[in-house]
Amino acid sequence: IGTKRGCACKSEMGITRNSYKKRRATGGKQPQYRKKRKYELGRAAAGTRIGTKRVRTVRVRGGHLKYRALRLEHGNFSWGSEAISRRTRVLDVVYNASNNELVRTKTLVMGAVCQVDATPFRQWYVQYYGGELGKKTEEAAEVSKSAAAKKAGRLTKSGPVAQELADQFRTGRLYAKIASRPGQHGRVDGYILEGTELAFYQRKMQKKKGKGKE
Repeated sequence: IGTKRGCACKSEMGITRNSYKKRRATGGKQPQYRKKRKYELGRAAAGTRIGTKRVRTVRVRGGHLKYRALRLEHGNFSWGSEAISRRTRVLDVVYNASNNELVRTKTLVMGAVCQVDATPFRQWYVQYYGGELGKKTEEAAEVSKSAAAKKAGRLTKSGPVAQELADQFRTGRLYAKIASRPGQHGRVDGYILEGTELAFYQRKMQKKKGKGKE
């Protein structure tokens, strides 16, 4: 703290995004030929966590607004193979390629793999196809026979749900990936993982669990 004309003045370092603070590709320092500029400023990370919705507005360059989500627990997630989306609850963060600390603290960021509540998607499936998700193939076939002809036709046309997804429906939790930016947009939206992408992230999570045991 410095004093100026009898007043206590607190000097703080601002977050800047200018390029001359970085070194050259060869490792040499660059000359600082000017001071910081307003348009180069940076802000502290939002660190969005799971909890009751809490969003703050931030005025940015040009008078525009960003919506800084501090806490979120619900979002819109799409089921790509069925071309539907439902609002559901985010339960947990299970994988983040950039930083394991974001998994430990359950921080919601774009690209993070989380677990969401499967109930809204199960209810839609029962209402649309007339079959119960998470049952064995023989049981599902019996249900479809007893259901209305229209629903049975839909189920036959679309085919059964992949086994990996059906197993998740039994547990009541689905793996999903966050596609929005909670710290910028103030909402957590994404899509359910399926097929090769789901298999990829399951291998990654299994590998991480194996390292933890060691």
